[in-house]
Amino acid sequence: MTSAKSARRPHHWRRDLIELAALFTAVAVADAIANLIGHQPDGPYLLVASAVALAATAAFHTWWARRHSHAPPSDETDAVPAGARGEEGETEGVAGVSGAEETGTTLWRMRTTVLDAPGSLAALCTALAGLRVDILTLQTHPLGQGTVDEFLLRAPASLQAQELSRKIAAAGGASTWIERADAHDLVDTPTRVLSLATRTALDAAELPLALRQLLGRCTIHSLPAVSVTGRASGQSAPVEGVLEETVMRLRDPSGGVISVERPYLPFTPTEFARARALVELDARLGPRVPRSEDVLTLPEGNEITVRRADRGDLAAARAMHDRCSPDTLGLRYHGPVADADRYLDHLLSPRFGRTLAVQTASGRLVALGHLLWDGDETEVALLVEDDWQRRGIGSELLRRLVALAGEAGCDSVYAVTQSRNTGMVAAMRALDLPLDYQIEEGTLVITARLTSEEAARPSAPTEQARR
Repeated sequence: MTSAKSARRPHHWRRDLIELAALFTAVAVADAIANLIGHQPDGPYLLVASAVALAATAAFHTWWARRHSHAPPSDETDAVPAGARGEEGETEGVAGVSGAEETGTTLWRMRTTVLDAPGSLAALCTALAGLRVDILTLQTHPLGQGTVDEFLLRAPASLQAQELSRKIAAAGGASTWIERADAHDLVDTPTRVLSLATRTALDAAELPLALRQLLGRCTIHSLPAVSVTGRASGQSAPVEGVLEETVMRLRDPSGGVISVERPYLPFTPTEFARARALVELDARLGPRVPRSEDVLTLPEGNEITVRRADRGDLAAARAMHDRCSPDTLGLRYHGPVADADRYLDHLLSPRFGRTLAVQTASGRLVALGHLLWDGDETEVALLVEDDWQRRGIGSELLRRLVALAGEAGCDSVYAVTQSRNTGMVAAMRALDLPLDYQIEEGTLVITARLTSEEAARPSAPTEQARR
């Protein structure tokens, strides 16, 4: 900013001479007019009237100048950046859009690769300024032969992604990738990484979700070292991990491999280092599951406890399998009943999702609900012991699992069952969410699309389980 004092132009002697000459000329002209009018019959009155008129005009001009010098700028002036105005205060057109035509803004996330040379970033910023785009955040990811610049931009609503991409390409950007952003992206990167690390430290099931939020849109698979049938799967990765452009393979602390794929955008070494740091944090902390319990009262008066479950509940879950009928196990696992126990070690692992357990006042496990991470999709599954069915336990578990999915940022959940499983169908319909049905050879897949209200709804305990 420039103060009013420093903004004054320096005085020169030629200007002083001109002003002095103008003063003498004005005095001479005034004397000639006074002599000419003064000799008339009404001359003195005309001179007095002229003096009063000049004084009134000067007073009005002073009042007008003082009042409007403090007036707020007009809409047209305020809508244009200072750098877009000429010396005479005239507004220059920017991208063919005037400030009065802009009705809103849009947030964009953009990545582009530029040469690692002086002036390359300045060229991008100049191109964005020409489109009236505001740079909110900027990250740089150094590469071997260039730099990936990641921007969070606020652009006019009328600006299309294609036009933005063309301008960036003309400014030297290559492999440009653009997608819409929202208010959550306004958090700076260090704060976001620390928040993800905190979530991972509190709950081992958060690691896949934290990686997905850290790396953006990607598909994450947890590949166990030992398959469900007990055979070695052959999935392994070195301690330092493997980075192959659009595929990242990290050693899972619980065994096996965490595979991260993003086919539309190669991973950078910076992203690879951040992902490795999260996995290393998870490995150092070891197995952990938040220990929270909610005591509910069933309609008939029995009390049950809903809590998180892990591999420590493996023996109790197998005992519940033994008490379930073959038909109940068949509806849940869609395969040979004898193989049901093999799935429990996988299902109870926090690496593959979250599990809720229901136990009675005596401590016996009577129901399990699973929320399973399936790549970029999410599956829900329920198993309720025969003697405890039709009491609202399954509906309560499903409601809580959907709330957990919403908190994790999932867009939808799906359940795989058989068309004759009327209990599961009724529980899904009771969610009051938009449902999609797909049926093939007796297998029914029900997908519930989570609304923004459902995603924001906390999984708070209720006083009584629903029927």
